[in-house]
Amino acid sequence: MTRGAHVLAAGTLAALTLLGGSAVPPPLPGDPPPSHRPFAPRLVSFDSCAEALSGLRAAARASVGPWGFADGWRTAFGGLPKAESGVRASAASAPEHSSTNNHEAGADEPDLVKTDGRRIVTVSRGLLRVVDPAARRETGRVDLTRALPDQGWGEQTLLLHGDRALVLTRSGAVREPVMPGTRMPGGLAASRLILVDLAGAPRVLGTYRMEGSLVDARQTGSTARVVVRTRPRLEFPYAERGTDATRMAANHAVIDRAGVEAWLPAYEWTAGTQRHTGRVGCDRLSRPPAWSGTSMLTVLSFDLATDRLGDGDPVSVAADATTVYGTGPNLYLAGERPATGRPGSPRWDRRARAQVTEIYQFDTGAPGRPRYVAAGTVPGTLVNQYALSEWQGHLRVATTTGDPWAARPTSESGVHVLRRDGDTLARTGSVTGLGPGERIWSVRFLGGSAYVVTFRRTDPLYAVDLTDPAAPRVTGELKITGYSAYLHPLPEGRLLGVGQEADQRGRTQGVQVSLFDVRDPARPTRLDQWHVPRVYSALEYDSHAFLHHPETGLVALPVGDDVRLLRVSGTEISEIGTVSHPGDPGAVTRSLLVGDVLWTVSDTGLRAVDPTTARSLDWLPVT
Repeated sequence: MTRGAHVLAAGTLAALTLLGGSAVPPPLPGDPPPSHRPFAPRLVSFDSCAEALSGLRAAARASVGPWGFADGWRTAFGGLPKAESGVRASAASAPEHSSTNNHEAGADEPDLVKTDGRRIVTVSRGLLRVVDPAARRETGRVDLTRALPDQGWGEQTLLLHGDRALVLTRSGAVREPVMPGTRMPGGLAASRLILVDLAGAPRVLGTYRMEGSLVDARQTGSTARVVVRTRPRLEFPYAERGTDATRMAANHAVIDRAGVEAWLPAYEWTAGTQRHTGRVGCDRLSRPPAWSGTSMLTVLSFDLATDRLGDGDPVSVAADATTVYGTGPNLYLAGERPATGRPGSPRWDRRARAQVTEIYQFDTGAPGRPRYVAAGTVPGTLVNQYALSEWQGHLRVATTTGDPWAARPTSESGVHVLRRDGDTLARTGSVTGLGPGERIWSVRFLGGSAYVVTFRRTDPLYAVDLTDPAAPRVTGELKITGYSAYLHPLPEGRLLGVGQEADQRGRTQGVQVSLFDVRDPARPTRLDQWHVPRVYSALEYDSHAFLHHPETGLVALPVGDDVRLLRVSGTEISEIGTVSHPGDPGAVTRSLLVGDVLWTVSDTGLRAVDPTTARSLDWLPVT
């Protein structure tokens, strides 16, 4: 029997049973008393599918406007979330090799290429390739489009565990129903997963497909957790003639006719010739106190040590998030909402209203379904996952409030420290007022310190002391032109920033790499600068494009369509050379090390390079 058969069965639910509950720890010294703690969006469950449907309809009615939901789409479909390497020693059978440039060591992130030292696995345009780096030859490939035909292909990434690869596709239109008998309008986004066996010739073991857009994923050990964002399957009429009142009435009628299946995500999974369909059950759904009925988050769990994906053991929350941060023991989902008002209401304007970020914490320390433990809010918005950091039982969050692009900018930034108190992420301390009139462009937390870059015309690099969670404080500031969109820690108290140089009016002037000395928290300084005019780096929006080898000081980063190899040593940045790929498009997207050979990756092929000279050793084209 499939899970879909249970969708209309009412269940007696309790939030602590549904998602795991938690013991309430005693308050810590310096924690605010309960009466002074900020609002936290605690998750609660529904007692039945009827109660769930009633709540979902009511929330959606309150959020809909004359032209649909607040994002302006006529239907509730679409809308993609925002999207976001050191070197490690492998098992004795494989040479030293680099890993994905992950935010946290215990939480592997999906990427375009993975290596275990014995093989390099790449995925692009529906094709998975396996390369033997020792022999410098392709040993296998599999056409993934045959596993899920007629689906269209968006951005693809993969996770790797032993002889298993999990391929994730971020977007794409479903052209056929996920569940028989359901009507799904064209253009519905779907998240698709494919499990591939790499033990011999690569072959597909199974697939998984769920309505909605892939937000992100994290892997701890053999367990991969995938976050999917869905919108309710509602089609609102489009009437140019008429009044706002008549259009609102028509939209309310659509919502009132919808069943609970319009909100609960449907899925399909295969194992060999077997095909199974289902839908997230009401017993797997929870909600925060304030919610809109316009989006839902589902966390799926898969064991990559097995030969099948299964149903993903889904857990859903009637909330929204665009940022995923994982530490291994914990998974955090963060999303923005207006501080006041509701999306879709006549008086609500996203640009004019203050924003807050809601954060949901799940315990992922054990295999299987994650366990919800706590939630909290902070004022403002995040730049990306690097604005979040867990350290010594605290969660640090850097945000920007206000509008930096207004004629008279009202923005400023700050760092907030949260600690779990029962099922609440309670704020223990904050430092605000950073970069008045600017916004955050990059953040890096290193132990008890944070480094925050804000920018509008100049680039202040702030050093923040977080060792006392009740009293964080700014200890130093460095103002230079331009900005760093990515910060990377280096040995001996140094920090590397990659972004854009700019003139005094804030107009960008090309790629800039800055080497900072942050050993003295009161006086951060720039030791050296490397600049290439009139180009950009994909690293500004994709941290996985960065490679650093601490032992040699090698840094590889994309500049334009090429990869530039730099050497960072002591107080200097020097250039080794440039690596280019032929073909169209020949943009080099990734670099990785296997032994003493640097491999660069593009849609057109892989190039083996001597990292000390940038000299090409071999070229493996995609044919």
